[in-house]
Amino acid sequence: MNETPHPPPPALAALITAGAGRLHRYPSNTAAPLIGALAGRLGVPAGQVLVGPGSAGLIQHLIQSLGPARTDVLVPALSFEAYPLLAANAGARPVPVPMAGLDQDLDATAAAITGNTRCVLLCNPNNPTGTALRRDTLERFLDRIPPGVPVILDEAYREFVTDPDVPDGVDLARGRGNVCVTRTFSKAYGLAALRIGYAVVPEPIAGPARMTGAVFFPNTFAQDAALACLDPAVEAEVTARCTALAAERRRLATELSARGVPVADSQANFVWLPLGDTAEEFTARCAQAGILVRGYPGVGVRVTVGTAADNDRLLDTVTAVAPR
Repeated sequence: MNETPHPPPPALAALITAGAGRLHRYPSNTAAPLIGALAGRLGVPAGQVLVGPGSAGLIQHLIQSLGPARTDVLVPALSFEAYPLLAANAGARPVPVPMAGLDQDLDATAAAITGNTRCVLLCNPNNPTGTALRRDTLERFLDRIPPGVPVILDEAYREFVTDPDVPDGVDLARGRGNVCVTRTFSKAYGLAALRIGYAVVPEPIAGPARMTGAVFFPNTFAQDAALACLDPAVEAEVTARCTALAAERRRLATELSARGVPVADSQANFVWLPLGDTAEEFTARCAQAGILVRGYPGVGVRVTVGTAADNDRLLDTVTAVAPR
């Protein structure tokens, strides 16, 4: 599982303990305090903010709310493996667009749009390759897309980005009536078990999407913890953790390369090893050593960046198993 190696900041864990006495009460069905705080932090109207069960759950809500007249959802051919399932669950048909090497091919994506395209789904940085779309490339793509075709930017890994040329999707969406941005508190903030994320979308899209979400979701703990994530002290702690993880990402990539293992440039909390036909063997040998990585047979391997000790253990194993 691709998770942060760190537990949530102590202030967030304390909220869960303190809230145990309120388990008999239903959560807010509007999440108004959280939505208001997010809107203020992001500089957008509250009517453009949605909260829901992580970035993935919000993507499904958005796809569902954009139907059913058009059925096709364009997705990168090598991206988050749940995208086809999310589209199918929302009554849509996933249409994979071939990659340009390890990058999402935006020219091919634009060319694949038809009158039956419900929306375009992009992951930035991309999972599992870790590669990111830069500002000029993404802006040119968005300028080419018909205004009636929504583009969903999944920014689940935004907090791990260190390249200043990778744009902030919320800023990129300003003034564009067809760009939706989803984010999560699962990764950098360590709230994976609570399943909460948020989306910033144009208000005409937000209304129908809000009605597709589950009743009384997110739960009380998730709402309280997400609100606490916006506290400056918590944000400073999370930022420091992300900075440290990015440094470990660079070290892990450098050491893997030195061992003869190809590594893609990553802006996420993992690194991608384009091992091709040796991916299955690499994955199996790591499993034998008690290390779980995510293998894509015939394509590559995704390795989540762990603690320094975790990464050293992987590197010791790779020394023995790296393909020649």
